Amino acid sequence: MWLGGCALLVFVMVVLGGVTRLTHSGLSMVDWQPLMGIIPPITEADWLKVFSKYKHSPEYQQVNLGMSLSEFKSIFYFEYAHRVLGRLIGLIFVVPLLVFWLRKRISRPLGISLVSIFILGGLQGLLGWYMVQSGLVDEPRVSQYRLAAHLGLAAALFGALLWVMTGLALSKDSRELIYDGRIKRVVVSLVILIYLMILLGGLVAGLRAGLVWNTFPLMGDTFIPIGLYEQSPWYLSAFEDGTTVQFNHRVVAYYISALAAFLFVVAVRVEVSRPYKALVVSWCLLIGSQVILGILTLLKAVPVPLAALHQGVALLVFGGGIILMRLTCLQNSENRDSNET
Repeated sequence: MWLGGCALLVFVMVVLGGVTRLTHSGLSMVDWQPLMGIIPPITEADWLKVFSKYKHSPEYQQVNLGMSLSEFKSIFYFEYAHRVLGRLIGLIFVVPLLVFWLRKRISRPLGISLVSIFILGGLQGLLGWYMVQSGLVDEPRVSQYRLAAHLGLAAALFGALLWVMTGLALSKDSRELIYDGRIKRVVVSLVILIYLMILLGGLVAGLRAGLVWNTFPLMGDTFIPIGLYEQSPWYLSAFEDGTTVQFNHRVVAYYISALAAFLFVVAVRVEVSRPYKALVVSWCLLIGSQVILGILTLLKAVPVPLAALHQGVALLVFGGGIILMRLTCLQNSENRDSNET
């Protein structure tokens, strides 16, 4: 329950981060106080002081010149909530961890896993500020590389929490899950592709590539758009050219869709335990929903509600794959124990 609650908060954190980015609120706080700064500006003087710092930022001078204090407050609170939630997640993770540790409820292997998750969370906070800092120098836009890394690390943190949680939640007597080898291989392949898709989504967001082509299934009048991989050197197009990044995002989505459809058919036809089959089929349907949601987000030119929902469901899809992979590993462990016996 503790780790599941932490995973839920990380999920909320990612969705809130997406909303913060989509509303262009992420650069409203121009300084970082990792331990202090939890109390927001209260008095008029406090607000004017914070607003004065923002006025020296590239975003104000190049994008929001003439913004009023009330308009500044509307973007400030999104970033403020995002940072405070990050601190809250740290506390909710650390305090129970110390209590369990002092009460000797944590084995050495589990302790290593939990400490690793804590370190991962700390690195995520540092990477978040490193990302914001890239938009406070010259251009009022964060680096797409840092944004993709920040999103990818958040997904890894979410997956690590679910991995450990699933292992703890299932007792040895409840691991009666019969699976098929083909399902195992496809699930692993899908999880890898979904994680790659999340990283590509970070590049799309950082470059605002979702606004380059808003047609589907064609990009403009052709399937392969004009200008694909035309940047010099060509390989940088995959990271810095909006057209190429969106095309790659689509292509990976096609692979995921095909694999998910194959997995759905296999799961329905093979002899596996009913609970495991239900999980696999539900996961495939969730992947299909995410694909449809991505198409709608593209066609509607990336509205904030749809885009935030798209990012949230992507994390749910990835988390579902992590849980299925963990169940497979538990079943493998059971089979080895039976063979040894």
